[in-house]
Amino acid sequence: MFSASRFLAAASCLALSAPALAAEDAAPPTGDTSGLTDIVVTATKRETNLQKTPISISVVNAEEIKKRHVQSLFDLGDGAVPSLRVAPFEARVSALTIGIRGIVPLDANQPAREQGVGIYIDGVYLGRQHGVNAALFDLERIEVLKGPQGTLFGRNTEGGALSIVAKAPSGKFGGRIQGGIGNYGSHNAELHLDLPEYKNFSVKLDGVLQYQDPITKNPMPGQLGWGYYDRKGLRAAVRWKPAANITNDFSFDVSQDKNTPFYSQLLNYNPNGCVAGLQSAVPNCYLPGTAYTNLTGTVKALPSIVQVTPNNRMAVADIGVPQQASVDTTRGYTNSLKWKVTPDLEIRSITAWRQVTATQWDNSGGAHRVPAYTANGGFSRYSLANLWQAQFSQEFQAVGNVGKLDYVGGLFYFNEHVSDNAATPNSNTWNADGTGYTVNSNVFTNPFASIDRASEVWSKSYAVYGQGTYHLTDALHLTVGGRYTNDKKRGVLHMFRNVNYDVNTTVAANNGYAPLNKSWNRFNPMATLAWDVTSDAHAYAKFSTGYRAGGASSRTANYLPFNPEDVTAYELGIKSDLFNRKVRVNLAGYIMDRKSSQVDVSSIQTDNSQVVNGVVVPTNINILKTLNAPGITKIRGIEADITARVAPGLTLNASYAYTYTDIPKIYIPETAVYQKFYIVYTPRNAASASADYEVPLGGAGALAKLHIDANYSQSTQAFDQFATHNDASLVFNGRLALADIPVSDSGQKLTVTLWSRNMFNTQYVFRRDPSNSLPGSPTSSTTTGSISNILGDYGNFNAPRTFGIDAAINF
Repeated sequence: MFSASRFLAAASCLALSAPALAAEDAAPPTGDTSGLTDIVVTATKRETNLQKTPISISVVNAEEIKKRHVQSLFDLGDGAVPSLRVAPFEARVSALTIGIRGIVPLDANQPAREQGVGIYIDGVYLGRQHGVNAALFDLERIEVLKGPQGTLFGRNTEGGALSIVAKAPSGKFGGRIQGGIGNYGSHNAELHLDLPEYKNFSVKLDGVLQYQDPITKNPMPGQLGWGYYDRKGLRAAVRWKPAANITNDFSFDVSQDKNTPFYSQLLNYNPNGCVAGLQSAVPNCYLPGTAYTNLTGTVKALPSIVQVTPNNRMAVADIGVPQQASVDTTRGYTNSLKWKVTPDLEIRSITAWRQVTATQWDNSGGAHRVPAYTANGGFSRYSLANLWQAQFSQEFQAVGNVGKLDYVGGLFYFNEHVSDNAATPNSNTWNADGTGYTVNSNVFTNPFASIDRASEVWSKSYAVYGQGTYHLTDALHLTVGGRYTNDKKRGVLHMFRNVNYDVNTTVAANNGYAPLNKSWNRFNPMATLAWDVTSDAHAYAKFSTGYRAGGASSRTANYLPFNPEDVTAYELGIKSDLFNRKVRVNLAGYIMDRKSSQVDVSSIQTDNSQVVNGVVVPTNINILKTLNAPGITKIRGIEADITARVAPGLTLNASYAYTYTDIPKIYIPETAVYQKFYIVYTPRNAASASADYEVPLGGAGALAKLHIDANYSQSTQAFDQFATHNDASLVFNGRLALADIPVSDSGQKLTVTLWSRNMFNTQYVFRRDPSNSLPGSPTSSTTTGSISNILGDYGNFNAPRTFGIDAAINF
């Protein structure tokens, strides 16, 4: 089906932006077309004006997606919304790390681990972060709800929620065909078709295609390079209106995302000057969380064919390795029924089933990751994994009003089954003198010969919630709400380091393994007092809570469990339209206190003793355990969004986010030391600015449109346990369009666009890993550390400059 869809389109999948960025989405409220326009949101489960909704929200529309040439959620990693952070896990874009306001889990792609930001598509919660980088078709808007959303949206929304709303069938014939080409062999195509209503049924069809060649070439013939993607998707939506007060929306979608990771380059060699001897003699050669007094071993010389490249993205990798595309496939059905029982009451039902299948083939490090060079030794950690997930959810809502009271009530049920397995064989073997290498045939014939881990999890969630807004006066509004949630999670670790725990129960018991069987209950209250200071200025004070469920780490031999974490937030905000609605200023300040923060400790451990069918299978397993930090993690922030229509056709926008975070030190019992931890991918300062100018061309309605945006992020940590920072970034994007050119008397219009992302080709390391430049993790001794596997820091550069031309016809 997907091979036949290449004539279809690349619907710009996801985009988020500051409130002002969506200002062109609605018609002006008055005849003054030079003023900023109203924006409708559904963050409170009913349609409200963004400027009068007492929640910090950013909204994006389809026009903003086009302006920034956003094709997937990963494209928002440049910081278009300063308080939203998007980054790949490791170097992989198939499992994105998504955070808001400092709630950013490092490794939420484990089956028994939850996200901290809830992602919703047409009101349906997505249980896994896998597949979210696939195409999402024709969107009405995306609402970025900042801060805990534990009352109306539920669990795992500590940092906020992304509420994605697709365009529904219109019942009128029309649509859009779009296509384009760009550098790196990229091309995209897009088809959106609305069919006329027939016997109360309306149908909308969407198709997408997005493709790009690798940005770093692989020297090994017949193997893919790095930074490649090939995305396809289809969606069908049907709206049935059997009566004037009943609307039933049914949709089916299927998407496939083939991709390869970014190449992990060696940025330096032994940067901390590690040598054997007293730890105190080389103070920079220190592994956090340890109490080493002595260092043993030798830092080995790099083979001559390994390149150290600290400043530039490799166009061609120094090491050729087996590399094929990872494949994410998502599909799902959604049925949304709305019944307007009376003018003051609407009953809703949202029923959904979704499935994700993810197959990971990640060989991004070459010789730059552990293990270090050994004559005739294996190298290049091939990270392989499979994940299968299916979920069913049912939600009932009652939305209405009684006198001065507006209310929302609901019941929620969620059922998820997810399993995974992983293997990490070395794909290459050094020659004796280190001047060349061969490829291990088993990575083609039997790559999963040795299983690092395999786990399976069953989760159920039940919730009842309610929220009411009482209008004390015409200008004063009090909102109170609460949600009671019961989460049940059952998980098993089937295999660890190629030992089948289901069969070898004695080994499992000796490793301290116990299945996960936990249940958690939470009541999450909220309260907001909103004041309409004037007709164009609205202030609010908000108290809110949220929580993220606990789980267990499948990367540990004992399936180490961890507890939920809870957030309490206090927020003050003001939203205002000034100077006859030509300037919009939205400000928010917040304090968040998080208890039992889930933090990650990661290390790579090598094991060359596994024997399968008489063949030694070296493994390099990522041991990542999750701990709950004691005390209170502090998160403090300020957000500002300013939009100004400074002249006819000219709109300027600036957004800023300041985020302070601090996690109390954690006592590590294995080493009897206190260790400092950090929140990843959360810059202290981040900002975005844009300018849009449009001018009429002739008298037929055509327009010339110019857009430019700049996005800044201060450097951040990429790992919980390392203070090492990645690079700060400043990225510019631009677009020039000739829009709405009439091409026929029947209303067809043509738009031609020149676009560029990262237009000045800024290069920066978005992920820097110091684990291979520090002594090894403790084994039998906690006072002696080995430096035998030290290489240097390795990291991943951002995407290069891309550019192209698109054309679209509306009909």
